[in-house]
Amino acid sequence: MERTVTPKELKHLANPVIIDVRREADFTAEPGMIDGAIRRLPAEVSSWANELPKDRDVVIYCVRGGSVSNSVLDVLLDKGVNARFIEGGIEAWKKDR
Repeated sequence: MERTVTPKELKHLANPVIIDVRREADFTAEPGMIDGAIRRLPAEVSSWANELPKDRDVVIYCVRGGSVSNSVLDVLLDKGVNARFIEGGIEAWKKDR
């Protein structure tokens, strides 16, 4: 399975769970979120990962789709969550709206 989804592909997913996993400083600097997204702290992924559905697409994003998204994704995949992250993060999503 691919680790990423493009902003364009995200538009075509049926009812995904979208999670903003930006670090606190990044979120504080620019608090806007993708419509329908929920906010979770990346450092606490082990505690909230088990709450996620196993039968839906889960899409996470950070600022640019780098180390934060990759580290959170690894935990989610290890827990059996059908997860990917947005290629280029919220910055790419903003450009593609």
